[in-house]
Amino acid sequence: MWIRITDLSVKQVDANHLTNPKNPGNPMLLNLFQREGRTVFWVIKNKRVYSQYIETSTGKVISKRKWTDQMKTFAQQKLELLHPQKTVFRLTIFGWIFFLGAFALLGYLVYDGLVTSPERTEQFEQRQTEKATVTKGDIYKGRIEIYREEGSPLGMKGEFGCFKVVKIEGDTYHIAKSTEMSKTTQPLEQMNSTDFEQQTIKVQAKELSAYYKRFVSEDGLIEISFDEKKE
Repeated sequence: MWIRITDLSVKQVDANHLTNPKNPGNPMLLNLFQREGRTVFWVIKNKRVYSQYIETSTGKVISKRKWTDQMKTFAQQKLELLHPQKTVFRLTIFGWIFFLGAFALLGYLVYDGLVTSPERTEQFEQRQTEKATVTKGDIYKGRIEIYREEGSPLGMKGEFGCFKVVKIEGDTYHIAKSTEMSKTTQPLEQMNSTDFEQQTIKVQAKELSAYYKRFVSEDGLIEISFDEKKE
């Protein structure tokens, strides 16, 4: 960030009675000043007051390393007599624009977090619950796996296709598979989702989420999974 430091004179005191350590005979003045820092967004002036000796004829500042004891004492006395200064802080026009914009954004985020987000969260949860619910007549793309022995993948037969929920009795789902099944998965629009077998398969739901559903037969030899619903 761009910063500019400026010395602002508070009071100037004649110091001709002191000997100039750099150029004896040249008059001096004691300058008491504050430092101001300025950026694009704010301006701040420190309450601390500094002192410096300046050659009146040249305007050059005399280095503190060359100050005599009399110069140090005189500067300290004048600092003690000076009225206490105040720290000043103010925003520039750009600063006001920036901070007002920041406060507006913060207010929006707080409002969004306290008011809007809970509403959106509730709506999202409601949509997820609706997507996780299976009803009679629903058609899904999925996969069926038929096992010879429960828990053993040996000899398992797997097919991809469409499935229709024909009836629901309590926790039992009657599901019919498409008359056309495939060994590999395909996009839903390329599958037969209108013709289904008359015989249904009785299964119970093991997992019902918004994007994945899994059903297993009572004997554990048939597993059906859904991953996309036909709208």
